[in-house]
Amino acid sequence: MAEDRSFTELLRDQIRHGLTTAQQYLSAAVYFDGRRLPQLAEQTYARSAENRGHALRMVQYLLDRDVAVAIGGLDEVRSEFDSPRDAIAFLLDREQATTAQISALAATARAANDFLGEQFMQWFLAEQVADVAEITTLLAVLDRQGNLFDVEEFIRRELSGAATTDSTAPRIAGAT
Repeated sequence: MAEDRSFTELLRDQIRHGLTTAQQYLSAAVYFDGRRLPQLAEQTYARSAENRGHALRMVQYLLDRDVAVAIGGLDEVRSEFDSPRDAIAFLLDREQATTAQISALAATARAANDFLGEQFMQWFLAEQVADVAEITTLLAVLDRQGNLFDVEEFIRRELSGAATTDSTAPRIAGAT
């Protein structure tokens, strides 16, 4: 049970989950690229890098706290989808699972009076709200639009180039 595990143990697990999610987004990006959906591919390639960055932020936190970090294997990554909608729905499920994991991490830190750990998790909680909202919007647009060309145009118009640098983000391991 998560309640019986320490914040550090859960954070180590979350690093694996984050790296797996990064690979899952990469797999979806390749799927979209193979179907000549460049905007969906671009969004998921970017989310792959973002999730890798999240995992590396957690690595840096453990390094800063002088806690041992081991990078191990990944969980299973799905590479086949029935449709673009199926791929986005799957990614939304992953984001919702990640939200539950991040919430459990924050709750574990709070229960252990680990104020540094709890503060560290606040940024990730805010990120999850934004990530779930964006994927939910994308799924709604896919459901509303019968034409993938219109979906691609929506992404180009509304979602592309929206990335900004967040000065409040925790440091990424290996970043200079």
